[in-house]
Amino acid sequence: MIVISHPFAVENEIKIIHSLFEEGLPLLHLRKPDFSELEMSQFIHQIKMEFRSKIVLHNHHVLAEDFGISRIHFSEKERKHNRDFPVRFPKSCTPKYESISSSTHSFEDFNSIENDFDYAFLSPVFKSISKENYHPKTDLFEELKKRTNHKTKMIALGGIDAENIQKVLEKGFDDVALLGAIWNNENPLKQFKLCQKIALTHLQSQV
Repeated sequence: MIVISHPFAVENEIKIIHSLFEEGLPLLHLRKPDFSELEMSQFIHQIKMEFRSKIVLHNHHVLAEDFGISRIHFSEKERKHNRDFPVRFPKSCTPKYESISSSTHSFEDFNSIENDFDYAFLSPVFKSISKENYHPKTDLFEELKKRTNHKTKMIALGGIDAENIQKVLEKGFDDVALLGAIWNNENPLKQFKLCQKIALTHLQSQV
């Protein structure tokens, strides 16, 4: 299970992040699109060193090496529209990073993503909790049968919470990412633990 940071500053955010990691959060996607490189550096500096290996950096990738971060994420725009972005991620860089991920918004896009990406978000699965008027244009559960890319893990994003996480996993997504369910909740840690319990129960039932 993945948690994505709130795009803006949140009260007690670092404390909440530490609590999530202490409760077993495997990965935190650090996405602060409006942060300058200095602001991002200052933010990461507040996160305990023991947790930095679980951070996935969305912006200012140049900071990854300085902070011992070995996971980076590319937005759909970077992957598809930036002329400087290679068709395939340079093989010479692969050993430098433990994982490379990206974002997709349709099954066609997900199926065409390069194998260099370990996993990719597919969104929105449901009406977004954090973004207004952001909802799926098609039934992604119905479209699951169109999946041809099985090398890249498919991560459900968008409107995922304790009420629907089990359905998402049962239908065939490889994992889920939480954003609004955590940061729009009065008790983020309690919500995380609930979602975590449901996901773990599903995983154990598959063994």
